[in-house]
Parts: sequence; structure tokens; C-alpha cells
Amino acid sequence: MECKQLTEGLSVRGQITPADIEAIKAQGFARIICNRPDGEKPDQPCADDVRAAVEAAGLEFVHNPIVPGGITPEAVEAQRKAIAEADGPVLAYCGSGQRATALWMVANPHGLSADDRIKCATDAGYDLAMLRPRL
Repeated sequence: MECKQLTEGLSVRGQITPADIEAIKAQGFARIICNRPDGEKPDQPCADDVRAAVEAAGLEFVHNPIVPGGITPEAVEAQRKAIAEADGPVLAYCGSGQRATALWMVANPHGLSADDRIKCATDAGYDLAMLRPRL
């Protein structure tokens, strides 16, 4: 699965595996954020295995798991901080990339207007206009 760029410094995608990390590093990402809870699918790698591969490659890893429809104020702040304080491009992932995109939209670490966030999501293939009231 290819990364989908939301902003110059943030991309999203679906589930990654430890085997993906070298290719992700080669794309220039400095921090990886996992927005997927362990155990959603029986074949998904656990976050600790991904973390180990990410850190072994010299990248930063943040685990901010979100269940579908469960975006909390704490998760929003953790995502905002993880993106805003990164020392380079960020890749956030979940099952499909949609949850990571929704969380970014609500967190708004780049200070974009609601219209701009909806356009970024739409351009990346995620129809999340229904989030407008939360933006």
C-alpha cells in the first residue's frame, strides 16, 4: 500500500509490518504514528513488533491507538503533539489510513481551515466531510 500525502510533512496509509520499515525510512520519514489498536485483525502485527523495527531503523515511534469512532480529546492532543513536535516527515497508519486522517483533521496541528483539511483528505481519497462539525 502506498502512502497518501495529506500535507508536506504528513502522510497516512494502512497497516504496516516490520518488513516495511526500511522502505518507509528510505522515503524520508522520521516518525511513525500507529493509530491502530492491537488485535483488530488476527493477522496484523502488534504495535510492539512494529515499534522494535522502527526504533532499530533509527526512527521514532508513537502509539496512539484509536478504535473506530472513538476519537477522544486525549487522543486528539496526543496526535497533534506527535505531529507538531516531529523532527521530520511523519507517517501515521491504521487499518486503511482513514482513522489516521480523521484524527489529523480534528487535531489540526498545521492550523488549516476546515475546508483545507477536508480538501486534503478528499485529495488523498478519504471522504470525511461529515467531520466538519468537529473541525
